[in-house]
Amino acid sequence: MNRYILGQTGIEVSELCFGALPMGPLQKKISPDEGAAIILQALAGGVNFIDTAELYQTYEPISRALRQVSSPPVIASKSMATDYRGMRRAVEDALEALGLDYLDIFHLHAARVAADEDVFVSRKGAFEALLDCRRENLIRAVGISSHSVPTIQRAAMHPEIDVIFPIINRSGTGILYGDVESMTAAINLGCEQGKGLYLMKALGGGCLVKDYHQAMSFVRNNFHLPIAVGMVSRTEVEYNLAYFNENRETPLPAMIIEEKCFQVVEFLCKNCGDCIEACPNQAIRRPTTGEKPVIDPELCLRCGYCVGHCPQFAIRMT
Repeated sequence: MNRYILGQTGIEVSELCFGALPMGPLQKKISPDEGAAIILQALAGGVNFIDTAELYQTYEPISRALRQVSSPPVIASKSMATDYRGMRRAVEDALEALGLDYLDIFHLHAARVAADEDVFVSRKGAFEALLDCRRENLIRAVGISSHSVPTIQRAAMHPEIDVIFPIINRSGTGILYGDVESMTAAINLGCEQGKGLYLMKALGGGCLVKDYHQAMSFVRNNFHLPIAVGMVSRTEVEYNLAYFNENRETPLPAMIIEEKCFQVVEFLCKNCGDCIEACPNQAIRRPTTGEKPVIDPELCLRCGYCVGHCPQFAIRMT
């Protein structure tokens, strides 16, 4: 499997990054023991890079896997905290939950601000907390994850950003305030500026799984960067390992092309609107003023962020 150095960080990672989001309670709700087994299978196959987040609630399976390996993988986490105290607590909680002395990468998570807004200003306190954590060797690299083209552009030029985690896929699904061409230019700018980059949503959050080879080829051929792929079964791990280790003859397992979608359960919904604010792709809206929210399947990224923000647990995967 290909390996890459993330910019100027000195951190070496596998091209295939294990995306931990879908195994957690926002999506598949896999048990910690089964999640750990799936992670260990990926590590045994050559993966040395795991992407998680405070929101994903997947520290427990990762921790169980870490206790069974002699050499820990590179771990990236993130938090949506907006102030200093919240971000500092997020880093410290992650270290405690994972049983680590430091994290390799910690991101400002979901930096999907308005096109004309500077996230490094609006979340200044949280960003300063990450800089302090880097100075104290609690994290090795400060990063930012975003679907927004202007945010990726700003991050590429920011002297204190080490790693950038942008969305990109051949259909442009999930890209905010831009398109495939402008996000490609922003990613290339980050590379030119010496930033470490790895990529999310190459499969459009699941929207492109039926075109797995074409979708992956687009990202791999255009960028030559690590790619985070969510995996929730041993079958999926087996297939992704075969693909990224250049065994292209493996048939696509049926479980990988299993479609998923999210729906609002109307009788549980209290119409608070928290899900509308939480959606990273503006896929949830009220059909008319006062009506309960609905999810547009054409815009939904299948990330499940709305599930974690709903106080009534009224959003379910179907």
